[in-house]
Amino acid sequence: MRYAFVGLGHRAQMYVDALLGDWGDTGTVVALCDSNRTRMDFYVERIGAPVPCFAPDDFGKMLELCDAVVVATVDATHADYVVTALDAGKRVIVEKPLTIDAESCAAIAAAAERSTGSLVVTFNYRYSPRNSAVRRLIMDGAIGEITSVHFDWALDTIHGADYFRRWHRDKASSGGLLVHKSTHHFDLVNWWLAAAAQAVYAQGDLRFYGAENAQARNLGTRPERGQGAPGLGTDPFILDISADPRLKRLYLDAEHEDGYIRDQDVFAEGVTIEDNMAVLVRYDNRAVLTYSLNAHAPYEGYRVVFNGTGGRIELEVCERAWTPPHAAIDPTAASKEHAAGAWEKLVLHQHWQEAREIPIEQGAGGHGGGDRLLLDDVFRGPGDDPLARQAGYLDGIRSVMVGASANESIRTGRPVHLTAGGTRVSDS
Repeated sequence: MRYAFVGLGHRAQMYVDALLGDWGDTGTVVALCDSNRTRMDFYVERIGAPVPCFAPDDFGKMLELCDAVVVATVDATHADYVVTALDAGKRVIVEKPLTIDAESCAAIAAAAERSTGSLVVTFNYRYSPRNSAVRRLIMDGAIGEITSVHFDWALDTIHGADYFRRWHRDKASSGGLLVHKSTHHFDLVNWWLAAAAQAVYAQGDLRFYGAENAQARNLGTRPERGQGAPGLGTDPFILDISADPRLKRLYLDAEHEDGYIRDQDVFAEGVTIEDNMAVLVRYDNRAVLTYSLNAHAPYEGYRVVFNGTGGRIELEVCERAWTPPHAAIDPTAASKEHAAGAWEKLVLHQHWQEAREIPIEQGAGGHGGGDRLLLDDVFRGPGDDPLARQAGYLDGIRSVMVGASANESIRTGRPVHLTAGGTRVSDS
């Protein structure tokens, strides 16, 4: 299989490295496409061989060289690349989220239905052993019919803050955290329940990051960016992008081409996304979801609870127990692999029985072995997977539509109703 890549930021590296390593027998990288030549040069060096490089305007020409395309561009641009590649009959692999709004979801759905190609959305959380274990319990009927779910996600001031430094801080580019981040979580619930959303109501606000909040808390004069800032090395919210050789090459050294600033101050002007969100969702199987996301927590992790006619399942995960004041200064601290104090616990409570902790089997590699399982699915195919973890375009659309509907509900103050299996906004 001949693979081309469009969007050569840091997310592309996992897939490029896979084809250069353990999955090299499945295909080769034959072309790259990005708006920035410096970023493409970084990957050409990593590949270690000449690879044709294309500007976005020449994406169509690049498609002539490949069988499959990995799309890892800014979220708002996904739909254009996906539709063009599908119309060319290509296999398309898309970083989540599939896209950011209802209109582009409809365009992708139409392209997928008329295409001879295929589309996979890379929801790596499905492959995490703890989340797969929950899926097995529900499929086995361990607590009967699910009636409600509560899902609480906390992003700490390392991971959460980073969304407010990057292009993600602009809702027109990312769809906000309810699309860019939460589609992971909405997809998990859709997959766990094997159900589709029918109605979405949400509230959200920017309460911690951004210039107005900095002024309200008397944080003083803030720099526009990290490089050259007086507080560099001491302020826990100022990122030293030059401290990470990879980020330096991909972004700091590439600024002269497109002006993209990767280390914007989280308290600067221009933040248009929320950092506190609450969502209520009703599903077509009558289950209801209460969901919350906070992007300035002192630790990182999540808690999800399932209530059923036969009992209750509780999954608690601490991915990083606390955030030292120097951590955000060091870009390498963003990795949560083997973070100190991390833990996870899955407990099954069945009616009239003592609570039972369910073992979570771990594998080698990132996310408890989940990353390797995802890459196997992407490059070798899913095989016979009883958990049905590989996500197609309808899964991607269903997850985006919950987040996009939540955004619309925040904007209007009214609930949004969905139809066609959670893939379209209802006209009524």
